[in-house]
Amino acid sequence: MSPDEYCQQKAVQSGSSFYYSFLFLPIERRRAITALYAFCREVDDTVDEATDPGVARIKLAWWRQEIGAMFGGNPSHPVTKALHPHLTAYSLDSKHLLAIVDGMEMDLDQTRYLDFPGLKRYCWHVASVVGILSASIFGVTRTETLQYAEKLGLAFQLTNIIRDVGEDARKGRIYLPVNELQQFGITAADLLNARHSEKFEQLMRFQYDRAQTAYDEAFALLPSEDRRAQRPGLIMAAIYRALLKEIEQDGFHVLERRISLTPIRKLWLAWKTYVRG
Repeated sequence: MSPDEYCQQKAVQSGSSFYYSFLFLPIERRRAITALYAFCREVDDTVDEATDPGVARIKLAWWRQEIGAMFGGNPSHPVTKALHPHLTAYSLDSKHLLAIVDGMEMDLDQTRYLDFPGLKRYCWHVASVVGILSASIFGVTRTETLQYAEKLGLAFQLTNIIRDVGEDARKGRIYLPVNELQQFGITAADLLNARHSEKFEQLMRFQYDRAQTAYDEAFALLPSEDRRAQRPGLIMAAIYRALLKEIEQDGFHVLERRISLTPIRKLWLAWKTYVRG
């Protein structure tokens, strides 16, 4: 299996909505973004699948060394081998890739966030940086486009947090800020025991409104000159906003189940967004 085939398999197996946004890209950009996505999955799995935090830290340290080796022209992992040819072409830099690794390590260090500024810092590492790197691959002519990508990454992560509240709580992680839980009278035990209530719906409505605002602010930053190149991000946004709306229409029942869109609906949203341009 070639490095590119390894990354392609990683993307397909994940079942992620991101895969649908890759379908309409030219071949070289598609290879680059698939390699980047596979890198993110590999690093994320290092933390999610580790039963021993010490082992996870050792593996993350290895990934930091591997990033250095890749930029030195000597990658050893299939993912870094696939990503290496695209570093110069799309102006990808090591500080952003290292920031992603730092974000994954934050999950080993911290399972609660006191307030939104603290959560936003985490989101920057695990999502906004990915947005910046992705936008660079898609094509950027204006600096505002990178600001758009950074904000869009935040919107995606806020959507993920809303979708995964129950699942994350069962893993011992609560990303909803502590002061906001207190504001709406919700305890960690409520989340862990899937106690859906009117207060919980109010809390989630608050999170929903913030995520929608992040999408609106991101779109306002995207220059018209780069809109066509950035269609993959717009495809992702269409899918994620549809998911967010689905969660809202379901009454925010995210504690006991994971709400998702069907593959055919994702493909339809991707095609509709691509054609709209």
